[in-house]
Amino acid sequence: MADSINPNTSIALYRYMCHNIVGSEDHVKHIRSINAVRDNLQSNKYLTFITSGSFGEGLEMRGSDLDIMMVLHKLCEVFENIKTCFNPEIEHVIIEIDDVKPCYALLRLDHYINPDIFNYCEEHNGKQYFSSALHKQCLLSDFSKKIHGPCISDKDGYFDYAISLHCKTWISPALQWITRSSNSWSSDGVKQSIIKHGVLFVPIGVKGSPNEDIEWRVSFSVGEKLLINTFTHSITVLCSIQNYFERCNSNLFRM
Repeated sequence: MADSINPNTSIALYRYMCHNIVGSEDHVKHIRSINAVRDNLQSNKYLTFITSGSFGEGLEMRGSDLDIMMVLHKLCEVFENIKTCFNPEIEHVIIEIDDVKPCYALLRLDHYINPDIFNYCEEHNGKQYFSSALHKQCLLSDFSKKIHGPCISDKDGYFDYAISLHCKTWISPALQWITRSSNSWSSDGVKQSIIKHGVLFVPIGVKGSPNEDIEWRVSFSVGEKLLINTFTHSITVLCSIQNYFERCNSNLFRM
């Protein structure tokens, strides 16, 4: 009897999620298309907009805010190896990962033109480092009034903006992902698209770290989004179920 109940239960849950929480496969594709068009229209040579979070994945999860990644292009260039790409006409920041927890980095100012760049920096061991804390403070405005983790939020908490820096090349701590077996998920084409994009750095450090204010978290959110877009609708529904229950548990702990 259990064998006959489980498939029916799974199908019923899948249909419920499609009709009441996630939406149909066409609906999810429609939201993703709208996000892509809006991001492209808002982006310019100074900023790239990337709708992320559950809505960026095409899921309209109740109670979720709108997560937007804004990638700055003109503030500086982020490099792991400055020797191969030095351009004296732009500010350069070097990635340092020694003595930092995995998935975090320090961003050291290596070359500058405009002294205003020091408004975003703190001195550490005689060198200037981009401060994730100052970065967020400098970007507060009448519209975005609150700091929420790595994000700047509007006063009502409907929007979270993670204003990030971009390294255009793949970084060495993540090289193992490239060299995995070719039989591993995902396809070579998707993998090359992810590598070509590089990585982002979002302004938040390790909680309680002595260098928390100058640490940045390495973000692969664009790559994650590309991978999620390869999911079948059934897997998308399963992921949304996990997302839904994680958020429910989080809300319970706040009560």
